[in-house]
Amino acid sequence: MNFDALIEPVAVVTGIAAVALTVKQRISNWPVGIFSTALFLVLFVRAGLYADASLQVLYIGLNLYGWWHWLGGGGPGGKALAVTSMSKRTLILGGALAVMATAAFGTFLDTTTDSTVPYPDAATTVLSLAAEILLTPKLIENWPIWIFGVNVPYVAIYLSKGLPMTSALQFVYIAFSVAGWIEWRRSMRERSAAPSTEATPAQAKASA
Repeated sequence: MNFDALIEPVAVVTGIAAVALTVKQRISNWPVGIFSTALFLVLFVRAGLYADASLQVLYIGLNLYGWWHWLGGGGPGGKALAVTSMSKRTLILGGALAVMATAAFGTFLDTTTDSTVPYPDAATTVLSLAAEILLTPKLIENWPIWIFGVNVPYVAIYLSKGLPMTSALQFVYIAFSVAGWIEWRRSMRERSAAPSTEATPAQAKASA
């Protein structure tokens, strides 16, 4: 078996490992993810999925930032980064930006490349980037975006491009994303239920 034949299976295995580590909020997900992403970059360029290929470059940069962000704690005072959620206003604004970005990028791919799926490729690219950005500060909304905006449509896209292993991988990603969504929601509930160890201004004044 030559190197070219190994690219997809190794990318798939390391991709699964990275998502599994993310579910458990393990910092090692970032270096594993960088390695997997680099392999997918090569794979997508060869398959003519240029938007996905360019996305891998951005992923590598975001993975490096996420690695640094989680390594330093990321929370107030260097504490461990906690799972949080977005406001409704931010969700609406983000959704509008995603629609506009998809339309613009899809038009670009349609007019400047030989992509046979310019708009689906653009949509999954934009939503993948959005989900990855939300993952870095541990915003829980990253999981439903991965499931419904990325992995489900990727099943059909990758099958149409002759990448059956990468297509099948999406079902594994969906399962892990559901598990991650549940696990992170549990983490949020536990954090909100835990008694605060920080004194309120009134308590601090009373104890002075």
